[in-house]
Amino acid sequence: MKILVIRFSSMGDIIYTTPVVRCLKKQIPGAEVHFLTKPAFKYIYDNNPYVDKLLILKSTLSATIAEIKSEQYDYIIDLHNNLRTAIIKLRTGIRSSTYQKQPIKKWLSLKFKLKLIAPTHLVDRYLKTVQFLGVVNDGQPIDYYIKASHQLSKLLPPAHQKQYIAFVIGATHFTKRMPNSKIISICRQLNYPVVLLGGNDVKDNGNIIADAAGPSVYNACGITTLDESVYLVSQAKSIIGFDTGLTHIAEAFNKPIVSVWGGTVPDLLGVQPYMVKEVLVAGIELSCRPCSKFGLEKCPLGHFKCMNDMPEDGIVRFANK
Repeated sequence: MKILVIRFSSMGDIIYTTPVVRCLKKQIPGAEVHFLTKPAFKYIYDNNPYVDKLLILKSTLSATIAEIKSEQYDYIIDLHNNLRTAIIKLRTGIRSSTYQKQPIKKWLSLKFKLKLIAPTHLVDRYLKTVQFLGVVNDGQPIDYYIKASHQLSKLLPPAHQKQYIAFVIGATHFTKRMPNSKIISICRQLNYPVVLLGGNDVKDNGNIIADAAGPSVYNACGITTLDESVYLVSQAKSIIGFDTGLTHIAEAFNKPIVSVWGGTVPDLLGVQPYMVKEVLVAGIELSCRPCSKFGLEKCPLGHFKCMNDMPEDGIVRFANK
């Protein structure tokens, strides 16, 4: 049986497709599993032993469809469910199963603060699309395979090379991030060295935090590559992070994780930490929360209480223990 799994974006959504791919490959005898995504996200499946071939979305949809037709798949597993995947399924005529997004329930839940979405993890929602093949959840974490052999001695100063806490301070949108002052306060209360992780967009934030918190905090934002950042997460004593891709990737290594949520909520998206033994999901109940599904560039009400009023004690205790 030859199967194509499709998910174009984003980092967090694609990392949660890895259990589906693994279960397909391991539970269907002789299955050949291919995966189609955007070029920017191919790294998530690099070195993954459960994918026989990685297809990259081409500059034109017609070229992508031509490649799909040439592969002669038995099934398409559509985990994206958008206009492009609908066109792909229509024009190839391949039998398919499609992930159900529940957009109306999500909109109503967000608009009127109703709890219409069951707190089912995105992985389990994805796995429903392959139930018809007899595939079941294997109860294992997500998969991520580090690409190269890294050494802590080359990535961190000596004081941070033993036990340290990884703090992922990056996130695409403002309402997903803690203010610098809040991060500084938490770092000062931690009993271990702290390594700040994130992209070049939060490098300046990291410098401000490290300067204020003192030598126990090392800013690796914008310095390490993504693969190096993932390696540093895999070697950390524990992880604190916001709703962002690197925090979700960290779940592959089953380390204690503090998952911090501001204007977004995990239940609406179904992306609470998956198959991690020690987890603290940090967030506070507010009448205005959630204010968005994926995050905003500023607090709609201006007070940003979801992060400014976030209790620090629980986060610090969990990370220190």
